[in-house]
Amino acid sequence: MNPSAWVVRFTPLVGDAGPVLDVACGGGRHTRWFRAQGHSVIAVDRDLSAVGDLADDPDVDLVELDLEAGVPLPVSSASCAAVVVTNYLWRPLLDELVRVLAPGGVLVYETFAVGNERYGRPTNPDHLLRRGELLDVARKHDLEVVAYEDVVVDEPRPAAVQRIAATRGAGRLSR
Repeated sequence: MNPSAWVVRFTPLVGDAGPVLDVACGGGRHTRWFRAQGHSVIAVDRDLSAVGDLADDPDVDLVELDLEAGVPLPVSSASCAAVVVTNYLWRPLLDELVRVLAPGGVLVYETFAVGNERYGRPTNPDHLLRRGELLDVARKHDLEVVAYEDVVVDEPRPAAVQRIAATRGAGRLSR
């Protein structure tokens, strides 16, 4: 599967401040994308079987972890050049995602939003971003919003999505 166009669009913002954290990496489309761009990647998911072929890559750290178990991410604070999340939402993790961003780091997030019920799964409100929710996260942590959308897309299938690209200003750390 191809990487998300949103992720590809904001890849040039990702510097060399540390690895890219691919959260809920699934089949590894973004892990593979960032490796192809020369970045080291920490790929986290509860099931890593779809990325097992990357186990021998010295620049990929595969971390099997149930992100919903309440365990902190196995990543140091302010250590990641980017955090990438697509098609996944676990609200208790949102602050943690910002915590691991290095100064100058980029949060690239894209997932389903309220209104997606009209198009199919997910339909559970626990898995749908509320209006402006990603903007609220950016404001709470004083991130600089580069781009934000709350839209209905046709590709790869019709869906209501919310997405943000935001950076942590150089020298800024989360409250």
